[in-house]
Amino acid sequence: MAKTAKKAAKKAVKKAAKKAPKKAVKKVAKKKAAAPKKKSARKPNAAFMAPLNASPVLAEVVGSKPLPRTEIVKKIWDYIRKNNLQDKKNRRMINADTKLKPLFGKDQISMFDLAKIVSKHVK
Repeated sequence: MAKTAKKAAKKAVKKAAKKAPKKAVKKVAKKKAAAPKKKSARKPNAAFMAPLNASPVLAEVVGSKPLPRTEIVKKIWDYIRKNNLQDKKNRRMINADTKLKPLFGKDQISMFDLAKIVSKHVK
């Protein structure tokens, strides 16, 4: 009879636990603190850092010594800003002056075409 009484008591506790709020019934699991991740230093892509030779037309704007592609684009933008060559109404357009017209091949280009033009004039 003692065994049946224990089983009945366990069933009663389970029923009470089902009706009780879940917060009281659930056991709180302790979370382990995550180990701090080591930050790895970002390494630049070697393809962007390789010095490239500019064509004679491009060399008039950026200089004749070999430069990485990123530096070539920066120097072109410096030239554009220095000479105020961005279009006044649509700032995405770049107006060509006497040095840039042979490079661009037309009077005006979009800033998004600049990388394509640079890739045509470097080796």
